[in-house]
Amino acid sequence: MRNERTVNAQTMLWPNVQERLEQPVPTIERVDNQILKAPRTRIIQRQGPFTLHLNLPGFNLPKPSDHGYGPLALIVESTLEPGTHIRLHKHTNDEIISWVPGGVMRHNDLAVGELVVDDRHLMVMNAGTGFWHEEQVLSSDPYLRMLQIFVRPRAADLKPGIQFGEMPASRPNEWRYLFGPEHSDAPFFVRNDVKFYDIRLSRGSETALPASPNGWDCYFYVFTGHVLVDGIPFVEAETGLIREPRQKVVTALEDSVIVCFSINPNAPVVRLGTVGR
Repeated sequence: MRNERTVNAQTMLWPNVQERLEQPVPTIERVDNQILKAPRTRIIQRQGPFTLHLNLPGFNLPKPSDHGYGPLALIVESTLEPGTHIRLHKHTNDEIISWVPGGVMRHNDLAVGELVVDDRHLMVMNAGTGFWHEEQVLSSDPYLRMLQIFVRPRAADLKPGIQFGEMPASRPNEWRYLFGPEHSDAPFFVRNDVKFYDIRLSRGSETALPASPNGWDCYFYVFTGHVLVDGIPFVEAETGLIREPRQKVVTALEDSVIVCFSINPNAPVVRLGTVGR
């Protein structure tokens, strides 16, 4: 059995990555049919057994002025080896969503206590004025690859809280709506104008990207697999940004898992988050 390895979360992203975020550099690879495609991110933070790949939606633009895109600050593809413990640390002014399509992420905090996030459960931390938590993958747990999504809130120093619960059942080849703005019909909420969907698309299947409200844009991330979006190929960890999206067809060339965000780019935001600045 492996010994537990501890990571100090305070050095996860800052200051090393902060300089990159303050000097946006486009990663755009292709512009076609209004789809701005970016390859797998090259912005990587390694903390021993804990590795973070930072996907910055603003960098999909040809001339970015912000690493984020409106209220969507960044999407972190996090990998944790078995036996990894991320020490107790504090977040402020971040809306943090933990999406785990396989394996388990063990959460502990000073307000609710121990929770297990897996392929059936979603967790949203509305950090507000401040929220302390720690994360762990036991030596007996499988290798973990997950997404940690950071949304900028609409205002500073909101009331902190945590949402945890079972997600709606996933149906093959159908989008699942998991979180949205406050007072939406989503099962979980964030405090700004972002909607989040996931889908497991089987080889040979087709679907349309989720419809966005007027004035909202679309950003998607291929977690696994190989798909065509309006004929443009995307493979694992590649992203696409579509401004003022129309009906876009997604075709799976192999079994694929995709997440999709509908974003109001003009929503008021607060850029004071511990991570999602």
